[in-house]
Amino acid sequence: MAVFLRKMLGIGALPDDMRAQAEAEGLLHLAEYVPITFRFSGKIPGKVAKGNLSSYVGALALTRLRVLATLSSVPKKAGRSVDHSWNAAGGSMVQATIDESGLLLTVPDISAVDPCFAGSVSLHYKAPLSADVLSQLPERSFAFDVPAKFVYSVCGVPSR
Repeated sequence: MAVFLRKMLGIGALPDDMRAQAEAEGLLHLAEYVPITFRFSGKIPGKVAKGNLSSYVGALALTRLRVLATLSSVPKKAGRSVDHSWNAAGGSMVQATIDESGLLLTVPDISAVDPCFAGSVSLHYKAPLSADVLSQLPERSFAFDVPAKFVYSVCGVPSR
């Protein structure tokens, strides 16, 4: 019932503007209403957790130019968790891995994002990817940097 309701309300769909951009870039794979496993252990202002495990929904788009992933909790709105161009300079805060099970984002040490944070956070987009899709990707692991707002957002805490 929950999946039907999410689809009916559009929670987990790629917003129209992002879809148009992805299609214009040469869409390799698009998965919507993707189940996402969220794990958080640590503390940020407004939240403390020890092994917090939650489920969310979102979308994953792989294009010839970039990887784009969203996280949704309300209809017709989606926050970007990844918007990484394949040729972008690397970072160090968020480690991303794309494999046959989908996309895994991990921030092993959130104090690297903000010194007042402690712990780790991860998001696993469970979107099965075929060998054909994986073979078309320029890279299957990369790292990028994020602002503190990213951690607040994925942890469901209003940013400060």
